[in-house]
Amino acid sequence: MSGQSMDPTYERVFAVVRLIPLGRVATYGQVASIVGNCTARMVGYALASLPARSDVPWQRVINAQGKISLRADSAGNLLQRQLLEEEGVRFDAQGRVELRRFRWAGPQLDWLLEHGYDPEPSWREE
Repeated sequence: MSGQSMDPTYERVFAVVRLIPLGRVATYGQVASIVGNCTARMVGYALASLPARSDVPWQRVINAQGKISLRADSAGNLLQRQLLEEEGVRFDAQGRVELRRFRWAGPQLDWLLEHGYDPEPSWREE
């Protein structure tokens, strides 16, 4: 980012979110658990800090209810849903994604260890 240093936790969040494949989603809490020493709220703040043309697929992170977290900018909510639908993610009548079907299983253990992550043991069970 043009010479300015980025928060290391944010960098780790972005690295994990970049791994979420097309047509899959992860929850804020799931990403936080993978990153380790992070909260779901911190993941939200990190994603909110992204510039408009970022390569981080922020749209693939939703809340634990399988919904898009509401923002002050309702256009952002519509964009997130549109981007996910274009990737094949489906929403039910209540605006929820079926997590059993669309949730990403998470990165491979070898990737985590190679990149210095020490995830909480429960991250795969959320």
